[in-house]
Amino acid sequence: MTYPIDTSVKPEVTGFFDPATNTVSYVVKDPATDACAIVDSVMDIDYAAGRISYGHADQIIDFVERHQLRVEWLIETHVHADHLSAAPYIQGRLGGKLGIGSKIKVVQETFGKIFNEGTEFQRDGSQFDRLFEDGDTYEIGTMKAFAIHTPGHTPACMTHVIGDAAFVGDTLFMPDGGSARADFPGGDAGTLYDSIQKVLALPDETRLFMCHDYAPNGREIRWETTVAEEKAHNIHVGQGTTREAFVKMREERDASLDMPKLIIPSLQINMRAGELPPADESGKRFLKVPLNGL
Repeated sequence: MTYPIDTSVKPEVTGFFDPATNTVSYVVKDPATDACAIVDSVMDIDYAAGRISYGHADQIIDFVERHQLRVEWLIETHVHADHLSAAPYIQGRLGGKLGIGSKIKVVQETFGKIFNEGTEFQRDGSQFDRLFEDGDTYEIGTMKAFAIHTPGHTPACMTHVIGDAAFVGDTLFMPDGGSARADFPGGDAGTLYDSIQKVLALPDETRLFMCHDYAPNGREIRWETTVAEEKAHNIHVGQGTTREAFVKMREERDASLDMPKLIIPSLQINMRAGELPPADESGKRFLKVPLNGL
């Protein structure tokens, strides 16, 4: 696959860090126009209380409105297992088209069964406005963006490249953070290694923007690095780590990890493109807890 790389285009990127989930959302602006995209937004949840709110999303909305930006796209890099998407809420306020990788249909089929969803739950990705295939392009103002299929963490993971900036989702972490787990249903450590190589094949100067940062060893939160820095210093894949060594490390490490605290609500919401489950006859909405299902 040949991708339309153009590092001469330099989008203006503003990050919004959510400390509750260690997630970074982004507003990506075309420097030549008022057009922008929003990547990986967060809906707040008090899981113990069963209460959702939109403080993080409202920060993004306020930024967009104050700078008089025009939202053309809301991008989900994948179906997140550690935070809930606020895309429909933001879309209702600011407009834009909602996009995700086409393998969302695989994720919906897998987790539709795990959560025992009925036939009313559509497993065809129709909750989204655009399903991206590997190499698909789209425009943000005058900027041409494209998607690279980078599965392994989940089947639907995509890296979105916009000029000299790439939004990698959970495919990579900062160099001292390594890589994301690959043991969720549909994940695979070898596939993740192959996907990381696609990202590292981008030009060395490409800016890489993480979906999460967990501040290893107590350093300050960071979410931007480069391809060159990842190739040289990433603790899991840097300096020519072999596929065999990566798979061994990743599988051993994943076996020791607890499930993310918000995986159960996150998957049910995010496979619906950020929408809540449908209300019952009394108007109430419920999330399910599949016992011994994950």
